[in-house]
Amino acid sequence: MRFRHADTLRAQYPELTAGVLYADRVDTPADTGPAAAAHLARATARLAGATEGEFPEVLAWRRTFSRMGLKPTQYRCASESLLRRLRREGSLPRIHPVVDLCNAVSVAYAVPVAALDADRIAGPLLEVRHARGDEHYTPFGGGTEHPAPGEVTFVDAEGRAHARRWTHRQSGHSAVGPHTRRVLVVTEAMHDEGARTVQELLKTLAAELTAHWPTGTETAVLTAAEPEFTFPD
Repeated sequence: MRFRHADTLRAQYPELTAGVLYADRVDTPADTGPAAAAHLARATARLAGATEGEFPEVLAWRRTFSRMGLKPTQYRCASESLLRRLRREGSLPRIHPVVDLCNAVSVAYAVPVAALDADRIAGPLLEVRHARGDEHYTPFGGGTEHPAPGEVTFVDAEGRAHARRWTHRQSGHSAVGPHTRRVLVVTEAMHDEGARTVQELLKTLAAELTAHWPTGTETAVLTAAEPEFTFPD
């Protein structure tokens, strides 16, 4: 299975830095609560000095959403939404040990982190690209939506969209849950220090996953020169 960003998308957004992580055997019981709490505490400390809307990581995604023709205060990138909830409520909901860890790391680094059930992706290619309009997306509440033509989404070989509006919202179809055995995690940054942030985030998340599950991880920082990541089908 291959993961990549379309060449046209990279040409349009040359500031993009993307990181990918693959892990298997994450279906055994694990308590990621204490680890997640430590990352949430780091984010909370940062929020004490500024709101998420002032973070350069978030501002960069707001500019990206504006370039996509979206109102950035109506459609927020996932990390901004999580940071906003953390600032207002003081915590994040518990969903699944892997998701909880990914969400906590996401707010600690202030960049979007998407965790997908790798067995719910149709190979041989998952590509981040502009939608044609015929892709099908499954909201968490059920039903089917079709991304608007030109909208950025994650599309697999069966034309299934695994996200809406790029980093705004994931699909319920590939959401990590009790059935999940293998995960593909994607993080994307647009700010000036994005390459460093993505590298540090991948290192942190890989260490957390191997500390909580009997898994090996594979990671990569994708670039225009090396735009693809291959993981087991």
